[in-house]
Amino acid sequence: MKCSSFTAKTLEEALEEANTSLNLTDEDFVYSYEETKGKLFKAGSFNVSVYTLTDICSYLKDYLKKLTSDMGIEVNFESKIREKTIEIKMISDNNPILIGRNGQTLKALECILMQVVSKETSKHVRVALDVEGYKEKQIKRLERLAINLAKDCVRTKTDVHMEAMNAYERRIVHNKLTDFKGVKTESIGEEPNRHLVIKYVK
Repeated sequence: MKCSSFTAKTLEEALEEANTSLNLTDEDFVYSYEETKGKLFKAGSFNVSVYTLTDICSYLKDYLKKLTSDMGIEVNFESKIREKTIEIKMISDNNPILIGRNGQTLKALECILMQVVSKETSKHVRVALDVEGYKEKQIKRLERLAINLAKDCVRTKTDVHMEAMNAYERRIVHNKLTDFKGVKTESIGEEPNRHLVIKYVK
């Protein structure tokens, strides 16, 4: 995976140099750094390794192409980067296989890609995979469920505990109910059983 390195006396100066040199904003890349302590009469420095989300996306599509090819499936890809999330849409004649039962294969592929990024960059980057609008349909379903449960919460004045969900799904529910009067959302528990509670607010 392509990596650009920048060295400066401070972390802020190194990041500023990265922004200027690569013509990026802070939303366009992730980075890791190493600090070299200064010695007598010699200042320390920061060495920053920068990975652009565009390069990470290209790397993941190549990785995913090989992975699906090994599964015997020919796949084309469409991608975009939004709110520091890499979104990849897979187009294939074997969509049911890529999705899996209840989306389990799709989730597994998504998890593999995030682990690949973490191993290569030492940073967490959100990756969202979709197949023929499956994820979008699931989002709509989850949003409808959230609204219905919020209405029940307000009507009964009783907190509602949802089933365990991953961080991406919890964020969907939280965003949908942010402006819903009479409730607030809170994540509780530890992974993989972490879930959302829709709480009644007077």
